[in-house]
Amino acid sequence: MQHAISLANMAISRKNWSAARYALSRARVLADALPANVAVAERERLSAARKRFAARNTPAAKKARQAKATATKRAGGKKPAPKKSTAKSTAKQPKPAPVRDLGDRFINRAALGYGPTNETR
Repeated sequence: MQHAISLANMAISRKNWSAARYALSRARVLADALPANVAVAERERLSAARKRFAARNTPAAKKARQAKATATKRAGGKKPAPKKSTAKSTAKQPKPAPVRDLGDRFINRAALGYGPTNETR
């Protein structure tokens, strides 16, 4: 049960919602199989994990995420270096592959089964 709860917490922190849902369901099954007075601490951890999982798409969770993002942006003293424009690199045409000069060659079509040719060398 402890393993399932820890897996659920890891999946929630990684935002892997399908794995979190599965781990929470496994932990819930294990908790329901035990008597009510056993594993009280694990039940509390499980309910806390369920609350974290349920709050993933709420407006309050989105606001908290946005507040964290703006706070981290303000904390940095340096501004990131401006990106180089890619307009020049997209305008360049790639060089075509060099064509090998094979010279003046004769292909014996009769030997390949295409019938006689009029061309002789």
